[in-house]
Amino acid sequence: MLYEQITNDMKEAMRNKDKETLSTIRLLKSAIDLYKINNKMDRDTVSDEIVIDVAAKQVKTHKESISEFRNAGRDDLATKLENEIKIIEKYLPEQLSKEEIEKIIDEIFEKVNPLGKSDMGKIMKEANALLKGKADMKTVNEIVMSKLN
Repeated sequence: MLYEQITNDMKEAMRNKDKETLSTIRLLKSAIDLYKINNKMDRDTVSDEIVIDVAAKQVKTHKESISEFRNAGRDDLATKLENEIKIIEKYLPEQLSKEEIEKIIDEIFEKVNPLGKSDMGKIMKEANALLKGKADMKTVNEIVMSKLN
């Protein structure tokens, strides 16, 4: 289980006195624990799907912050967040390339057979089920929009 791996990696970072890894893993673990509390889940039930969902949201938030920091001229903070993303991504499935995403979206288009932008919800529902955690959904959305136009 990914949650157990996170706990073990946190202990390892403590032993190695790796402060950056430790703080990043603590951040991720706290976000997972907060998710459990907000959804009134049992303490011991943390599926890999939940870990992937929370980790993907953390990466997305970090990427948004990086662009804000770069615009503000704070490259030091942007670099710190980029390093944190590398640590968090260890708990995510391998990300698909743009070509792989386009291939999956083409398959979804064949299945859904959209008539226009009004079918965007149907397409994104299918895409979310197939690509969640494996691809940046913003990229997926952009590809779907370009194919609909």
